[in-house]
Amino acid sequence: QVQLVESGGGLVQPGGSLRLSCAASGSIFSINDMNWYRQAPGKQRELVAGITSGGNTNYVDSVKGRSTISRDNAKNTVYLQMDSLKPEDTAVYYCNAVIGFDRWGIPNNYWGQGTQVTVSS
Repeated sequence: QVQLVESGGGLVQPGGSLRLSCAASGSIFSINDMNWYRQAPGKQRELVAGITSGGNTNYVDSVKGRSTISRDNAKNTVYLQMDSLKPEDTAVYYCNAVIGFDRWGIPNNYWGQGTQVTVSS
């Protein structure tokens, strides 16, 4: 079994910064992609940033230039550094990890419990 535990959320003023962390534990041989998603009230969950096992990254346009995703493969941990935060960044942020494949060749997706980020003055 695999568990993802997020930390680092909280209340921050506009223009401030937060660093989210997500540590994976359990029966892990290697982790493929690691991603951060977010879901604001009344909106669909969206991909914020992703990073492959080789370190290639991608970001949603709304956070480009303000956020940096990174990972420590030795610690099975992914980070999301968010700067110049805006009220519209307010959401529950979820960590996602793609680890191995099931018997049908479909990637196994694991999710964290979510951490609240609130940007408000």
